[in-house]
Amino acid sequence: MTTNPVRIALLARGSSEPVRAACLELEQFLHGHAGISLLGVVDTDDPQAAIPDDVELAVVLGGDGAILRACRQFGDRQRPILGVNLGRLGFLADLSPDEIRERIWCIERREFQVVHHLMFECEHRRAAGGHETLIGLNEVAILAAASLSMIDIELDIDGQRVTTYSGDGLIVSTPVGSTAHSLSAGGPILRQDLQAFVITPVCPHTLTNRPLVDDAACEYVMRVPDAPPGVMLVVDGQIKQPFEPGDTVIVRRAPVTFQLARIPGHSFYGTLHRKLGWWGQPHYERPRQ
Repeated sequence: MTTNPVRIALLARGSSEPVRAACLELEQFLHGHAGISLLGVVDTDDPQAAIPDDVELAVVLGGDGAILRACRQFGDRQRPILGVNLGRLGFLADLSPDEIRERIWCIERREFQVVHHLMFECEHRRAAGGHETLIGLNEVAILAAASLSMIDIELDIDGQRVTTYSGDGLIVSTPVGSTAHSLSAGGPILRQDLQAFVITPVCPHTLTNRPLVDDAACEYVMRVPDAPPGVMLVVDGQIKQPFEPGDTVIVRRAPVTFQLARIPGHSFYGTLHRKLGWWGQPHYERPRQ
């Protein structure tokens, strides 16, 4: 029985020489496989770059940041993404270039699993008028940033006041983003396919303000009534906008999902084990008598 080739597009940053070189090598490698139909190479530095409509699997080269950019480029036409890690940590892009070459048969036979993960919409309503809606995968954060001062952030969930967080900022994160900025701020690690958001205060002034996990079906509203100059709204660590007094940010579940492709032998807990060094208790040799 003849199987149609897997339709693949490569996504990589054109501004990075190491990434361009790795992309060229992988492109040449894929051209040598009859089970692969390479539809083209897309520059993730160009938000207007055209992505083929019929792509079956997007192979993203770089790190987790490259995957975040790719998700925004796909917009409301999300496709399965397989990450090839050329960076440092890489919770999403956890395959090495050598591994994708060794396991190319898994892709040719379509022996990969696609898991759907929560994405968010972030609506920034400006006090001066106008609004903008952004889509993202990791987190929305309001940060003191260049203000160099403690800020008070009001949080409502589904129309109910939760509290006012005083500190350096507040992060609303998806489960995928729970291993990013939220984790470094002391937030918990959530299984990536959960339908929940994590609210993590950044350096809270009150030590009783702890991370909070709530339903992804809820709507999260943040305000900074007395925001000093320099406060920023940051989406996925890549989009940064000034946040003014009277501005409002609303975070809700996006109508689309992030589709993460994993090949056999790679799993969420396996990735945590490798990336975070969860090797168990250290082994000590018994002292010689």
